[in-house]
Amino acid sequence: MSNLPLDPSLLEERIGYSFKNKELLTLALTHTSYVNEVRAHGNDTESNERLEFLGDSVLSVVVSNYLYNNFDEFLEGDMTKVRAEVVCEKALAKYASEISLGDYLFLGKGEDKNNGRANKSITSDAFEALLAALYLDAGENGFDVASELVLPFVKAEIEVIRSRGNVEDYKTRLQTLVQQAGNEHLEYVVTNESGPAHNKLFTVEARLNSNVIGVGEGRSKRKAEQNAAYEALVLFGDEK
Repeated sequence: MSNLPLDPSLLEERIGYSFKNKELLTLALTHTSYVNEVRAHGNDTESNERLEFLGDSVLSVVVSNYLYNNFDEFLEGDMTKVRAEVVCEKALAKYASEISLGDYLFLGKGEDKNNGRANKSITSDAFEALLAALYLDAGENGFDVASELVLPFVKAEIEVIRSRGNVEDYKTRLQTLVQQAGNEHLEYVVTNESGPAHNKLFTVEARLNSNVIGVGEGRSKRKAEQNAAYEALVLFGDEK
């Protein structure tokens, strides 16, 4: 006889958060297969689908905020690409596995027998539902509490993505292109700084043998350099 699901209080210990509203936690762990089963016996309950909907949005904001504030060198397309990878079903199922989330889920008997606790679709959805439950339960601290759960996983996943070279680095691409042409000198020159100290706007020129091949702006020198390199790649026909 299976000893699953495990007591939700063990999950609280694992994630380092104690729910004020225990019903929210139970709801986050309740799959539709369980709901359908108990309703057939006259018991009315709710699944985690609505929480999953909210959790998807919470996750997107948490990850977007982290990328925006910590990766000045990423252009919009880079941030979109990375965010898509770290919030996809495969990644979320991986995060869920790290906390053994499947062991705490309330599943219908059939789903349980069919290895539903290891089903990536089920566990990834449950992870989003758990994130939403944390967000709601923590009230005004919801964003911070949700971030504390998910960001360690996201940070590790971003490093994996960067190690694979899946994120565009326009400066590196431009340097490689220039090196193929021979003995050329590429440099980035700040031509203008404007705005208050806490929110400066930098203008940078990418220069090849003193010739301007790209101009970029950004709230940091690194971002401006990336934009200038991007413009240069467009000029050379290496980027649309």
